[in-house]
Amino acid sequence: MQDSFSIYGTKLNSRLFVGSALYPSPQIMQDAIKASGAQVVTLSISRQNPQQQGGQNFWSIIQSLGVHLLPNTAGCHSVKDAVNMAKMSREIFQTDWVKLELVGDDYNLQPDPIDLVKAAEILLNDGFKVLPYCTDDLVIARHLVELGCEVLMPWGSPIGTGKGLLNPYALQAIRDRFPDITLIVDSGIGVPSHAVQAMEMGYDAILLNTAIAHANQPERMAIAFKKAIEAGRGAYLAGPMAEQKSANPSTPTIDSPFWHHSA
Repeated sequence: MQDSFSIYGTKLNSRLFVGSALYPSPQIMQDAIKASGAQVVTLSISRQNPQQQGGQNFWSIIQSLGVHLLPNTAGCHSVKDAVNMAKMSREIFQTDWVKLELVGDDYNLQPDPIDLVKAAEILLNDGFKVLPYCTDDLVIARHLVELGCEVLMPWGSPIGTGKGLLNPYALQAIRDRFPDITLIVDSGIGVPSHAVQAMEMGYDAILLNTAIAHANQPERMAIAFKKAIEAGRGAYLAGPMAEQKSANPSTPTIDSPFWHHSA
């Protein structure tokens, strides 16, 4: 039985979203994306505009993969810039999906929580299906949900750091508070075990780029993440054992069968 979920009504079977930047070559990117089994690929109009010279080859590769496109507003520092980039992306890539990114501080590229909410409201009212990249702040998450966002993408840690889930409590609080909202951990995932941890919490998917693109063998790392996400999801559905305060023997002797061996 397929364990599917949906993004604004679009059914997906793969819970791994991957980025299209930073790969050593277009061919390695293509091989890694195929190996990952991802059905959603993120891309930025600021880096891969198919209407500009040099962008056509990249665009052809992405189209050949038959994936859903998730344009992002990477690099935007204001509401106006983010909204304008989203509108250009919709026209060029022919999708109303947008991963809304709005940098609040260049030190750790933390999303600006206030302007993010403002931009999300504008784009939702314009018919966009907004996937906001936010911090793990529960109150900001609530504001985004109340505006109409059906998907949230809280960070695990600052983008590109590979530090994993710095605040598991905060991420778990968002999951528990919004059981019916699609939640995707985005940024900071460095190794497959980080992805397993997020999926065991009940998160719906993982979005990553650098961890695959910068691996010594991107295709092999893509496969590792694919399996990790499947393992984490399976563990969440199975239900983990409760932690105990003291040791308990896994093979109790009372009321258990006894086999006697005689020489």
